[in-house]
Amino acid sequence: MRAEDETEFREFVQGRWPSLVRTAYLLTGDRHYAEDVAQTALARAYASWHRVRSSDNPDAYLRRILVTSNANRFRKQRPVEFPTETLPDRPHHGEDDPSARLDQRQVLLAALAELPARQRAVVVLRYWEDLSEAEVAATLGCSAGTVKSQASKGLAKLRAHPQLADHTWQTTRPEVLNGRLR
Repeated sequence: MRAEDETEFREFVQGRWPSLVRTAYLLTGDRHYAEDVAQTALARAYASWHRVRSSDNPDAYLRRILVTSNANRFRKQRPVEFPTETLPDRPHHGEDDPSARLDQRQVLLAALAELPARQRAVVVLRYWEDLSEAEVAATLGCSAGTVKSQASKGLAKLRAHPQLADHTWQTTRPEVLNGRLR
């Protein structure tokens, strides 16, 4: 790769790393896997930088690589997880305690992790990344109708999730609960 391309790629990565890891975290549910998937996506973007750079939307191209890299993670070897029926005991905190928000986030992430991969990808890209249906469809390589149906099914599962239904929500983003999830 030429020196100018190296510099351009480095600047591209620096501006997108936090967002890329956040999206990967929402897809994987694990910080370490998220960083691995983000690094894999960036390695693939580096290898085909001329295509990424010349695309109409390099960010969408990179998100597509990220989603595909996450899906490939399951094709190679399914991660070993040991789910339990109950969560470990936690101390009770008041509603204005910052750890209450952390508990809410963990409940939401656990519910997201239970969605099938396609529904989770649609919900994450559509509602956390705030992409349009057309952008999500382009990222996932499917139709806008598929995005609509997968979003509808995913949101229905989240609404019906017992831990989400019983939780009193505190959020700085009321549209997440009022307009989209609830």
